[in-house]
This record gives sequence, C-alpha cells and structure tokens, in this order.
Amino acid sequence: MQDNLHSPQRRLIELRMEHADLDSLIDRASEQAPLDELALRRLKKRRLMLRDQIAQLERVLDPKEPA
Repeated sequence: MQDNLHSPQRRLIELRMEHADLDSLIDRASEQAPLDELALRRLKKRRLMLRDQIAQLERVLDPKEPA
C-alpha cells in the first residue's frame, strides 16, 4: 500500500491536479481589477515548472520506442 502512495502514476495525477488548480487561479487573478503582476508572474512560472515535471514524468512512464 505504501508503494502505491508514492508511485510515479500517483505523482503524475497530483502534478496534473496542481497544474489545473494553477490554471484556474491564474485566470481569476488576471481578471481582478488591482492586478498583482509579480504574483501573477510567480504563478505562471510555477505552472511552467509543473508542466515540465509532468512532461518528464510522462516520458519516464511511457518511453517512446526507438525507430
């Protein structure tokens, strides 16, 4: 059971959920009147980092076969 809690598949799901949450947060933050540019940039940077982690984990879990 402990292995399942730390499996790469579970980590991928968690990263995707966090990425989706950040998408929503960024959308809401960009619609607010007093726009906090620094906070918005930080959120976007975090979202990009998550996207990179997701892509890396997807490559590990589903490697492409050599041609």
